[in-house]
Parts: sequence; C-alpha cells; structure tokens
Amino acid sequence: MNVLSRWMLWGVLSLLAATGAAQPKSVTNLWSVFTGGYSDTCPAIGADSTIYFGTFNHQLWALRPDGSKKWVFRAGSEIQSSPAVGTDGTVYFGCRDRKFYAVRPDGKEKWHFKTRAWVDSSPALAGDGTVYFGGWDKSFYALNPDGSKKWEFPAGGEVVSSPVIDGKGRIYFGSHDKKFYALEPDGRKAWEFRAGGSIVSSPALNSAECLYFTSVDGYFYALNFDGRLRWRLRTGGITESSPVIGPDGVIYVGVNSGFWAITPEGRQKWKRESEGMIEASPMVLADGLVCYLSRGSLLCATGPGRDAKWYAPIFVGGCASPTVGPEGNIYVPYSSVEFAALPVSAKLAQTPWPKFRGNARNTGNVQGVDH
Repeated sequence: MNVLSRWMLWGVLSLLAATGAAQPKSVTNLWSVFTGGYSDTCPAIGADSTIYFGTFNHQLWALRPDGSKKWVFRAGSEIQSSPAVGTDGTVYFGCRDRKFYAVRPDGKEKWHFKTRAWVDSSPALAGDGTVYFGGWDKSFYALNPDGSKKWEFPAGGEVVSSPVIDGKGRIYFGSHDKKFYALEPDGRKAWEFRAGGSIVSSPALNSAECLYFTSVDGYFYALNFDGRLRWRLRTGGITESSPVIGPDGVIYVGVNSGFWAITPEGRQKWKRESEGMIEASPMVLADGLVCYLSRGSLLCATGPGRDAKWYAPIFVGGCASPTVGPEGNIYVPYSSVEFAALPVSAKLAQTPWPKFRGNARNTGNVQGVDH
C-alpha cells in the first residue's frame, strides 16, 4: 500500500470513528487482475458467469470467475459505456470512437454502428432484440439485432443518461436539454417532462408504480408512468449517481459527498457523509446491506440504518458501480489499473431495481430483473 493509499485509508477510518459507530470490518481481495487502464464501467455478468467491463485504454475485458483472462477486445477509444449482455451472449457497448459495438461471446466483433459523436450511454436491451442507447450527437438510437438502424429520435441535447425499458416496452431516458423522455417502441414520443437542469443520471423503475431520476438542478424526481410528477425532493446534489431501490421500497442514491436513503413518499430517511463525491450508483444485496463507492476510494456497505458494516479500500476513486456475481463476489475496478473480486458471500437483492442497469446482465430492462 503506497503513502497516498495509507493516507486515504487513515482519513476514512477517522471519519468512521467520528460518527461514533462501531468500526466496520475490512474486506480484502479474493483476486485482482492488472488491466493497465482506468475503468468507469459497471461490470456485466453473462449467463456462464463471465465478467465483462470496459476500460479507458480502449479495451473490453472478459474474465472468468476465478480472475483468469478469457479474452480482450480492442475498440478505437475510451469506453465509458457499461456493457450489456444479450440472451445469446452478445456483448453490447458504446465507445468514444463514435461507434457502438456488438461483440460475440468468443471476443470477435459481430458488428459496429457509426454515430456522429461519443457514445457514453449504456445500452438497454429489449425482449425482441432491439438495442437502445443515446449519444453526444443529441440523438437516441434504436438498432435491430443485426446492427442496422431501426429508428433515430432527435433529442434537444446530448444523451449520456442510460435508457431503461418498462414492462410494456416503453423506453425512458434523460438529456442535457433538461428533459426526461418517454418513447414508444416504434420511436414515437409518448411524453416529456422538463426538469430544472440537465439529466445525466439514469432512471430506476419501481415496478408498475413510478420511476425515479436525479437532475443537476439539485432535485430528486419521482414520476408516474403517464409523465405526471409524483413528488420531488430537494437534495442540492449535482452528482450523476443513479438511484436503486431496496426491499422495503427505500431509495438509495449518492448526493454529492453524502449517501442518502429516501422513503417511497419522497422524504429523506437518513444521510451518511462520505469521504468523497459519490458518482457511482449503489447496489442492494440480499442480506440487506447497501454498497456504495465514493471518489475517496472506499467501497462501503451499510445496513438498513446508516452504520457501516464492512468496507474495502480499493483506491480507484472512480464512477464505476459495483456488480455482484452468482458466486457471491463483488466485482469492481481496483487501484486505477486493476480489476478485483471481493469475497462477501452475498447475492443481489430481489427488488424492483437493485443496481445500476437493473440486473447482473446490465440490460436496463425491468423484465430482466428478478422479483
């Protein structure tokens, strides 16, 4: 552990001690792999437990659950878009080389689709094989399974928000134009809702009840599926952390350097101060713990209350949301140029939206979420 890492760990432990809570236990790596590149993507887990993630040194990685390398696919630029895995094992992701890729389970390119700007938005996969994503070219795309364009929707601003799909096939996403959009599967606009600022986070679907998202205007929004405002909560937050939902309906999200729990009625339940900005989305585990990562390089797990139960100093300080595999390991970037597995013996919670992109395959589709 280098001097900087020791200093950060000392600061974290000092902060935890200042809260008066019992000292949480430390979790160490089961394994780590040198990737040589920084990663801000949320790992996806395939049906065969293969782990997929992208890096800023232009690579999409596929690792086995034991940490051994399966293959590495090289794209043309940085990968900010989190990969999604289709039912046939195809891996989809966007890239800053202005292309959207489909890669076969063996690591060979299936096809790519050219856009006019970066693609940081993570894809959503529909049941009929349609792939949805947004771009910095102010367009939202629907592609057929063969990579041909199905339709294109012109948004009024850049789209970095990752789309989600409800049980009826309707698609939802936000834009830099301060609007939150609902589109029908054929590309027609169902409705739009105007927020007070850009929407860079991704929405969470609460079954058939409502959907949640944040805006850089400092508000957390709950909308009914007809586009009407259900409630909004003033948070003052500007970070891009996307919300997740716990088993009791409580919503968890990062708000600047605070980690918030919000009741289904739209009130703050509690707040936990962190040692850095929280831009990644949290993850809810089946044992009731909620994991989150801050720019202060700490993966922390809290109980139903705000007290930390365990922590893992990973020293990366990024925006990558964690993923948990069927073996009970949490997968997350580590030490800026590595990727690690943390053995926590936990499963993903069965809630309406327990993690970024909704499920282990990162499909962004409510039909792929286990209930």
